Amino acid sequence: MFFASNHVKKLAADLFGSSADGDAFIQSLVKPPTFDTAVLWLEERPTAMPFPARITHSWQPEFVDCVSIDHRPGRHQLHQQGAYYCLDVSSVFAACVLEAMTIRPERVLDLCASPGGKSVFAWRLFHPEVLVANEVIGKRTAALIANLRRCRIRPSVVLTRDSSILAEACAEAADLVIVDAPCSGQSLIARGKPSPGCFHPATINRNANRQRRILACASRTVAPGGYLAYLTCTYARKENENNVAWLMKKVPHFRSVAVAKLAGFQSHLADFPCYRLWPQQAIGAGAFAVLLQNQTGGQRRSLGLESLRPAWRSETY
Repeated sequence: MFFASNHVKKLAADLFGSSADGDAFIQSLVKPPTFDTAVLWLEERPTAMPFPARITHSWQPEFVDCVSIDHRPGRHQLHQQGAYYCLDVSSVFAACVLEAMTIRPERVLDLCASPGGKSVFAWRLFHPEVLVANEVIGKRTAALIANLRRCRIRPSVVLTRDSSILAEACAEAADLVIVDAPCSGQSLIARGKPSPGCFHPATINRNANRQRRILACASRTVAPGGYLAYLTCTYARKENENNVAWLMKKVPHFRSVAVAKLAGFQSHLADFPCYRLWPQQAIGAGAFAVLLQNQTGGQRRSLGLESLRPAWRSETY
């Protein structure tokens, strides 16, 4: 059972001040609600649906259904056949910022990709000419490859490179770069899962510093006019709004983009467009999302994949 420590209470005060929202936030961690599972359809829905869809949120893409977790869609044969991908509703919320892009990206780079949910979402939304899914943590690569293969995400390439290497090899080459950043994982608590030390200031600071390094490298891979999506599943301001403000100050030609369908979820912690889903809203465990655009002009550069020795390629690449 989760108990609200002083670190949790301090975080709630930082996020919500003395308002009732802070108490509701803490309560959603102590007694988390049951959240639906999101089913992302990769092909036409069958005439006879294997499980009933529930509420449709205003921001929900047409190719996503929310399903009661009791139906266990991840165990259905259609899942094994790659007809759909299961992910949490908060992940869908965060990925929805991609719908505000004004271009169809031909090259998509998912920098921290495993297990593959954001890669699959981007492929379903855009069907790019190539999807590059990168995962630097070796033990997470197998799950990424398995999901891309099962869902028939083509053409796709899997890399296992540090973001600093990609910043050099893929400089100004990707139309869309996704950073679903490694974080303190505080929303795991709202899903009833353990995340030891996730509210400790040292954990938050360590992750925020790592995220800034990744963001700085990621920004170098975005083509002129391209986009950078920064997403997390944690609550701490240091890992979210503060990091985006830091990046826009460090790289001033990146500006955040308003996402009309998420306007009702604008973060009250920032004066630029960025979006929050809180666990007390009882939609999902929580997410932060922002879409940034590289506002410089110029030509897109070559992707340079051959020098990076891909760990895996789809059959049609």
